[in-house]
Amino acid sequence: MSDGSERRTEQRLQHNWPVMYSEDFTRRVDHGMMIDISSGGIAFNCGAGKYVPQPGRTLTVKFCIPRFDDIDPEAVVSITRTGRVCRVNKVNSSVCRVAIQFDEPLTLKPYEMANIELMRSRNRDS
Repeated sequence: MSDGSERRTEQRLQHNWPVMYSEDFTRRVDHGMMIDISSGGIAFNCGAGKYVPQPGRTLTVKFCIPRFDDIDPEAVVSITRTGRVCRVNKVNSSVCRVAIQFDEPLTLKPYEMANIELMRSRNRDS
């Protein structure tokens, strides 16, 4: 039974791809590793060093997700979004997990797109 603390309105696609993020891409760019993504936000791990994004700050995030294309199964879509840092958790002494809510949601739902492609590939194999 749920305690009501889950606020996600859609399932997230767990995906382990690089992410670039910055408050100002003309001055400083940092890198992280995507943990999961939905149409409304992204979570990624980054170094717990000198610069860690702070809750409430606005970041621009650049990342790729699979395109789920019949022609090229390895195709990706490059996406840039701005958003607000909602949460930063220390994973260990060298890694922090950052959660960002996008200012403008993606036009697709990554988890649903991945499941559609999974069903397509199963049908092709049958």
